[in-house]
Amino acid sequence: MPHARTLEGLCDRAEITDLIHAYCFHFDRADPDGVAALFTEDAVIDYGPDVDIVTGAAALHAMVTKGATTLFAATSHHVSNVTVTFETPDRATSNCYLYAWHRYRADGRESELWGQYDHTFQRTGAGWRIARLTLSAAGTRAFHRANMHPVPRKLGP
Repeated sequence: MPHARTLEGLCDRAEITDLIHAYCFHFDRADPDGVAALFTEDAVIDYGPDVDIVTGAAALHAMVTKGATTLFAATSHHVSNVTVTFETPDRATSNCYLYAWHRYRADGRESELWGQYDHTFQRTGAGWRIARLTLSAAGTRAFHRANMHPVPRKLGP
């Protein structure tokens, strides 16, 4: 029986989904310790071509700290349509839809982002952790970055 269809697989799916929600929760509370704790030490985070790829939980901690203190006055991230696929019982991938609202420190303006997160998860001694996160955008309004990875689209049959 495939792992995804076992009781352990169902529990793993719930834990992974909770991990995605925890990322949004801690990010919106400007909690770099909480965000970084969700990732493997060697995680790769790709927010798009305008941002250097972040490698490791410590580097992500620094980025979240900088964003919370210099760029964003407030954020609100909402995820849905979470799919989880198990490559092995200890490794999984997922895709989820994203809506994110931001208010900027400098001028108080607001922006919106519609997109998707693609994740790779690894089971560790501390439980499931994010090993890779890639952000892609379907659309933005007044967003601070012009270049984003596009949401992949399949054309044709």
